[in-house]
Amino acid sequence: MKMLKKAASIALTSALVFSLAACGSKDGGDSGSASGGDVFMIGGIGPTTGDNAIYGTAVKNGIQLAVDEINADGGINGYQIEYQFEDDQSDSEKAVNAYNTLKDWGMQLLIGTVTSTPCTAVVEESHADNMFQLTPSATAVESIQYDNAFRMCFSDPNQGKASADYISENGLAEKVAVIYNSSDTYSSGIYQKFMEEADTAGIDVVSAEAFTADSKTDFSVQLQKAKDAGAELVFLPIYYQEASLILAQADKMGFEPKWFGCDGMDGLLALDGFDTALAEGLMFLTPFTADAEDEATQRFVSDFDSQFGGTPNQFAADAYDCVYVLKAAIEKADVTPDMSISDMSDALKTAMTEIQIDGLTGKQITWGEDGEPTKQPTVVVVEEGKYKVLQAE
Repeated sequence: MKMLKKAASIALTSALVFSLAACGSKDGGDSGSASGGDVFMIGGIGPTTGDNAIYGTAVKNGIQLAVDEINADGGINGYQIEYQFEDDQSDSEKAVNAYNTLKDWGMQLLIGTVTSTPCTAVVEESHADNMFQLTPSATAVESIQYDNAFRMCFSDPNQGKASADYISENGLAEKVAVIYNSSDTYSSGIYQKFMEEADTAGIDVVSAEAFTADSKTDFSVQLQKAKDAGAELVFLPIYYQEASLILAQADKMGFEPKWFGCDGMDGLLALDGFDTALAEGLMFLTPFTADAEDEATQRFVSDFDSQFGGTPNQFAADAYDCVYVLKAAIEKADVTPDMSISDMSDALKTAMTEIQIDGLTGKQITWGEDGEPTKQPTVVVVEEGKYKVLQAE
């Protein structure tokens, strides 16, 4: 059983030394002490190929940056980190295979997986092994259904509620349409909670139309129904690939509502061939924006660009935060690499409910016994091809 949260506070983003120090892999080892007590063995899982590769690659690189920094700064309580990341192509079977590959490598702690359905499959395995698991971005409730699993991001229900509340509290629209993917757990989970909260928040949902994985290229029917219903705002709890098509098709039919999305929208402006002018005015929930002016964000953006090239998205920031959260929890629980995987997990379950973190993706973040983080959501708007943080009125 986990202990209730205490008011302990550990700073996440302090002055850190950046390094390109390599973190090699290590073979084998038994499940009790895979590293032989020398280093912490951290594994990561997510898609680095396939449709969702932009998410997995960002997570892989975000973890690497944090690992390099921590190792260059002396490690965790003097112990270095070894890190290995496996591609799951956002597929459940491949994710389980990746988990087993990492176990053979000697993994003691898991950051992953990146997307919800594979994470839900893997958590069955990590729970059976009592291995501690922290996902940066899997949002389904079931993805952390066991006591060994925590998450860095908001859950689907939390995003649905936060979206409805923000739209209502800031008077963005009275008539709202929704277009969602009924075949996707992320999209349908957000949609369901949004609809529940819309009634409470006084939002008139005039059209709610679904699509599936087999019909995600032509949105003319959904858009026409929203337009005919007089929707002033269209809520899109979907990923940026489908959103890019919706924005383009709405433009062709002369439909110009406000647009509001969730964290799956991150990546839209970097999509090859997408006219960013179509996203002008688009708002969405996100825990991180690279345009934020605080010192920690700007250092992270600069270091990320230097090591990997390009601008980090929220998935990179969530993953980066995950490593520092692990560091804080390990230090809180006085965990050492020579402990068994199960003993590590038991210690960290308690420590996670006792730490308070200032990270890139939120300030004064805490975790409950259910593995969910408590932090304030941020809303950004696209202006002139860039993200700008919106302040609630």
